[in-house]
Amino acid sequence: MTGSGPQATELAELRRLVEERTADLQRVKAEYDNYRKRVRRDRLAVREIAVANVLRALLPVLDAVDRACAHEPLTPGLEDIADSLREQFGSLGVTSFGEVGDPFDPVCHDALAHHASPDSDHLVCSAVLRTGYRLGDHLLRPAHVEVAGPAPPARNAHGGDRGVRPSTDGGAPPFPIARS
Repeated sequence: MTGSGPQATELAELRRLVEERTADLQRVKAEYDNYRKRVRRDRLAVREIAVANVLRALLPVLDAVDRACAHEPLTPGLEDIADSLREQFGSLGVTSFGEVGDPFDPVCHDALAHHASPDSDHLVCSAVLRTGYRLGDHLLRPAHVEVAGPAPPARNAHGGDRGVRPSTDGGAPPFPIARS
């Protein structure tokens, strides 16, 4: 039984409509799947930011506990507080960094002082003034360090920068730097 005439065109029209609706449904399903993935990714990002902000706010507490442990007699209560705080930070993925002898990295270290060391060819941390912390790959706080290494190059042959900025256009004389 073959369709002829109006039945065949009606059947062809119905097949076209079914294929069209199927394609629409697949497109809407793909859009919804992408939406769900984007919302999940955004929620995770917001969670990470919130955790980092809370941990960043608690770092002064950890610093105070560390100072107390270093300068006070270690009582069982203080020891429990320090251990609990360090354990909780560690369970959240927080790691500390900044050790004497580490190579200086301006991305994660703030150099507060520089000591010239003629026998060194690169900058190293010579003292850690404040420990730095990371949460995974995210920097919570840079370490404050003193660095030792080669002396910085002299700025000019006349005894360094004496309040005069060198010319930038190649021919004009330098102009004075305003001092407050």
